[in-house]
Amino acid sequence: MATFTYQSKSIYYDMTGEDSTNVLLLLNGIMMSTKSWDPFIEGFAKQFTVLRVDFFDQGQSEKMSEPYTQAIQVDMLQALLGYLKIESVYLAGISYGGSIALQFTAKYPKFVKKLMVFNATAHTSSWLKAIGDGWNAVAKHRDGEAYYHITIPYIYSPRFYQENLAWMEARKKLLVPLFSDGTFLDAITRLTISAETHDVRDSLSSIEVPTLVVASEHDFLTPPYEQKHLAENMPNAELITFDGCGHASMYEKPKLFTSTIIGFIQAEENYTI
Repeated sequence: MATFTYQSKSIYYDMTGEDSTNVLLLLNGIMMSTKSWDPFIEGFAKQFTVLRVDFFDQGQSEKMSEPYTQAIQVDMLQALLGYLKIESVYLAGISYGGSIALQFTAKYPKFVKKLMVFNATAHTSSWLKAIGDGWNAVAKHRDGEAYYHITIPYIYSPRFYQENLAWMEARKKLLVPLFSDGTFLDAITRLTISAETHDVRDSLSSIEVPTLVVASEHDFLTPPYEQKHLAENMPNAELITFDGCGHASMYEKPKLFTSTIIGFIQAEENYTI
């Protein structure tokens, strides 16, 4: 079990590969952990050293006891790269991880060679905060099935949900016990509250690294106009949209998700026509 200590707390990470000059750092969505990336590692590891990390209050990292802002996650990542003696990475984040990726690149640009953000926003809107408030209100009741129904269905596109009912039911059986656990619910509540502090609107123009912004056509949590705003306000950003896809793009379109990251990283920056 690989861990390092940051602010007196244990942070779990996993590194597949040894080339510290060719690192792909993957940042979790809010309900994810390093294990969520397991199906993707074989594909990515053929091309890169893959670094995964559990944020505070996620997975195998230590839990917090007080509220915090996302700034602690950003600074923890910088400390992790220093601990591992990694000078720069290709940085990819989805949802909550996309927020951290944007903040990290704005604050520590020398550490990022290329940036990829999926289903992310420039700030936590009143709409998104209201959704989080609903999650947190249900979490207080310690009812795992209720928490599942207030969170998970809306992460997927309606078509994917309908066409993959057996898979969704398997996910439900797996998640409801977790969503009934008070320790988990307290942690996810703190994570959700920390997301309220996300706001890089004033920093977007300063993020000059080559950036790929990915939207999903049927993303109801972070709609495509949010990614359009990101791309239009970052000087070296490109925008693509996954058709027929919801917020959980890595699960709905795993092959496209993987190939998009690999292709963007490996693409030459200067083409002549």
